[in-house]
Amino acid sequence: MKVNAQSVNFNADGELIDFVQNRLGKLEVFYDKIVSSDVYMKVENTSAKENKIVEIRVHVPKDKFVVKKQCRTFEEAVDSACSSLERSLVKKKQKMRAQA
Repeated sequence: MKVNAQSVNFNADGELIDFVQNRLGKLEVFYDKIVSSDVYMKVENTSAKENKIVEIRVHVPKDKFVVKKQCRTFEEAVDSACSSLERSLVKKKQKMRAQA
């Protein structure tokens, strides 16, 4: 699966990019027809501690899943978003099995 990672208002270090790619790679366990995914990481300029925003778009044939999470760290936000995506992908797979 191809992972596009973009960071807005900051420069992402290699460790963060590797973490994102490893975590998204695990999604293929739940749904093996994932084409690509886009990850947008943003830092909001607010005084709140939860100012890290991660938006993940996962492209599958004939569909697209979008999840947006806001947390204290990017790792936490990516992990939370991937958990939501896992549930969505499992539901999609179950629907496909039910139709077949």
